[in-house]
Amino acid sequence: MGRPETSGETANDRNWRREWWSAVRCAAVPLVLLLLLDWATGRAALWRTALWLALSALLFAVLSPARVAAGPNWLASRRLGREHRVRTDLLVSVRDLDGVSQRLLLRDALDGRVEIDPEVLLRNPQLWHHLAEGARRATSDGLLLCGETALHRLSSRVDRETAWGVFRVSGLE
Repeated sequence: MGRPETSGETANDRNWRREWWSAVRCAAVPLVLLLLLDWATGRAALWRTALWLALSALLFAVLSPARVAAGPNWLASRRLGREHRVRTDLLVSVRDLDGVSQRLLLRDALDGRVEIDPEVLLRNPQLWHHLAEGARRATSDGLLLCGETALHRLSSRVDRETAWGVFRVSGLE
C-alpha cells in the first residue's frame, strides 16, 4: 500500500505554465523598476541590489502556483520543489478551508496530505475525474469519514461550470 501506481492516464493542470509565467512577471517587473530607479537616481549599491533581489524572490515564492497532477488513485501537488501526494482511493478526510483564498484539504489513510485550490479542479475536468473516482472508491470502502458534503458541493460546482461552458461554446448563453 505504499506509493500508488503511476501508470495509466495522468492529468495535469493545463493553466499552470501560464500562471507560473505570470508569477515570474509579477516578481520581475518591480525588480527591474527598482533597479532602474536606483540607477537613475545614482543610489545604486550592491546591498540595495541584493535587497531588491531578495524581495523579488520572496514575491515569486508567494505567487508561484502549485503544480497539480492526478492519475488513477492518486493526486499530487508540487510547490517550489516539494511534492505532497495522497491516495484518492484511501481518502479519509476532505475539508473546505476558508480564509483569504479557499482551499481543499485532502488526507488519506497513509498520512498523505494535499492542499489545493478548488479552482484548479474546476478548470481541469480530468483532475476532478481522477479525484472523484478515487473518492467514490474510498466512500464505498468506508474510509471517507469526513468530507462527503464538501465533495458533493464541489461536484455541483464542476457540473454547473461545465454546463455554462457548453452553453458558451454553443452560443446559447
